[in-house]
Amino acid sequence: MARRSVARSLLNNLLSNKLEPCSRITASRSVTYMPRPGDGAPRAVTLIPGDGIGPLVTEAVEQVMTAMHAPVYFEKYDIRGDMKQVPQEVIDSIRRNKVCLKGGLKTPVGGGVSSLNVQLRKELDLYASLVHCSNLPGLPTRHENVDIVVIRENTEGEYSGLEHEVVPGVVESLKVITKFCSERVAQYAFEYAYLNNRKKVTAVHKANIMKLADGLFLESCREVATKYPGIKYNEIIVDNCCMQLVSKPDQFDVMVTPNLYGNLVANTAAGIAGGTGFMPGGNVGAGHAIFEQGASSGNVGNEKLLDQKKANPVALLFSSAMMLRHLQFPSFADRLETAVKRVITEGKHRTKDLGGHNTTQEVVDAVIAVLD
Repeated sequence: MARRSVARSLLNNLLSNKLEPCSRITASRSVTYMPRPGDGAPRAVTLIPGDGIGPLVTEAVEQVMTAMHAPVYFEKYDIRGDMKQVPQEVIDSIRRNKVCLKGGLKTPVGGGVSSLNVQLRKELDLYASLVHCSNLPGLPTRHENVDIVVIRENTEGEYSGLEHEVVPGVVESLKVITKFCSERVAQYAFEYAYLNNRKKVTAVHKANIMKLADGLFLESCREVATKYPGIKYNEIIVDNCCMQLVSKPDQFDVMVTPNLYGNLVANTAAGIAGGTGFMPGGNVGAGHAIFEQGASSGNVGNEKLLDQKKANPVALLFSSAMMLRHLQFPSFADRLETAVKRVITEGKHRTKDLGGHNTTQEVVDAVIAVLD
């Protein structure tokens, strides 16, 4: 309990910008995300099934949570990616519950419809996106020993949504970088690295071209890095980063990036580690968190997957384990992760993207059988 109190105090100080130097903090157990005070009572979680395969994989999570008697219950809201805005009742539910689990929301290409995913991040100030890309035992990949955490600034950059037509045929899109947002995502990355016994943080940028915008991001990262002398810090240009990822991914540990680069890097890292179908992730702010499939590529699936009911539920199950740790139910998170990894390692129940032929329900039944 003493160690947990240290971690909690540390992260509370992080939110109030009163973080003490690392040298004063005693070693604490691994913590993922910002822990919340809890007494073990069941917690309400907002559930957004989403589009495409979303309802299928969120139902899988509900079944597993029920089977393991996890101390959570869901408030479900059906919204679609083609809506003009997130209904206020959904925002109110997330604000009340502090935690949300969601499937993919499809964003229409063009047409002036803004992304509901971006709306949620901005409305709730979910400033840090975290995607954990790592190999799974029993799944052969081109590269071994991949264990990368991509932490991405989530509220500004190219996703600021500031676009307008200057004259017919000429469109201007603004990229916004601020010192405040850059510093807080950098501090989150270093604090995550420290609490999870990570050794290195790499800042991804394009400051050789965007000297002011990405230069400010780098300046912020460098200032935060000085507070963590025990963690190695380096920088890499985004195009070189992509090349290094596909050739020597094991050189990376924690990566901190502006908004757009992080989306590209996370999906690339997920593909290298074995695919997007088992990469967990979440979007975290000072008071709220939304957990979902870590890599956005393929998170709504396609009609064939939906018709055959063969969507891979593993990514959302792992994201649910992240959520359980965030809610301070670590034993339930460990049970869930162990059960899913055992099913994947045994190789008898896998969806097509993992080299099998099973349905979503068959994978879920196998996980529940291990839990029992």
